[in-house]
Amino acid sequence: MLAALRPTLRGSTLRGYVALTKPRIIELLLVTTVPPMFVAERGVPSVALMLFTVVGGTLSAAGANTFNMYIDRDIDATMARTAHRPLVVGTVTPRAALIYGVVLEAAAFGILWWGANLLAALLALAACLFYVFVYTLWLKRSSAQNIVIGGAAGAAPVLVGWAAVTGTLSLEAWIAFAIVFFWTPPHFWALAIRYADDYDTAEVPMLPSVASERSVLVQMTLHTLAVIALSLWFAVAADAGGLYWAVALAGGAAFGWQLVTLWRALTPQTAMRVFHTSIAYLGLLFAAMAVDVVVRLSW
Repeated sequence: MLAALRPTLRGSTLRGYVALTKPRIIELLLVTTVPPMFVAERGVPSVALMLFTVVGGTLSAAGANTFNMYIDRDIDATMARTAHRPLVVGTVTPRAALIYGVVLEAAAFGILWWGANLLAALLALAACLFYVFVYTLWLKRSSAQNIVIGGAAGAAPVLVGWAAVTGTLSLEAWIAFAIVFFWTPPHFWALAIRYADDYDTAEVPMLPSVASERSVLVQMTLHTLAVIALSLWFAVAADAGGLYWAVALAGGAAFGWQLVTLWRALTPQTAMRVFHTSIAYLGLLFAAMAVDVVVRLSW
């Protein structure tokens, strides 16, 4: 009987280690890592460099997410959305998760340093430390502005990708960083509207749980307008072509329209539409950065 259960237990443990890394979040981070590399290169970066940057960035984000789950395992147990996580249900032990996170970060640093450069490796490590110590340990449980400041960690992959190509950080890199930085709060607050009761239960002061509806809507709108303005500034700074301009304008209009629907009816359903639209918008915007470069090269 025990022998028959072992493969199932091993599979469950493996899935637990994968879940610790939050794969869906990593996918979104990689979307903002690779396209800036095309813009920085003013062409197509080497496949090897992109591979090292993607692998290193993936491992770094995976380590940061693992540390986040290790620290938040107490509040994860109180929230319906996170009650199934590996450290809550016991699929992985806290000690094993902590070691796993350290190994992932060490591997990420080595791969980025060896395959790209020291600046890219240091930026990825700094993003992890910021996410763990500034956001998770300090701001998340103490400030309604937690995701506003903490969003810097999620925007760092833009800088990692740029630095991997050039070894420096230019104005275009910082504008692209700012796009993700200002995009993060309305994106996450939309999700927090849907799960406001969970955050209330866990006593985590996400803005939709502690502020008035009007205050939440105003802040989401201001951040979204900033994102749209920054996306257009990036087009000017990077001398982008028509394809990027078209996506930035159309995508910004679609993102803004979803905010209008949220003003009309602030419900979990409309909030989730904003959440999903924000993901599509960011993905398309950054994809357009890379495709625009390739298209213009072919002319």
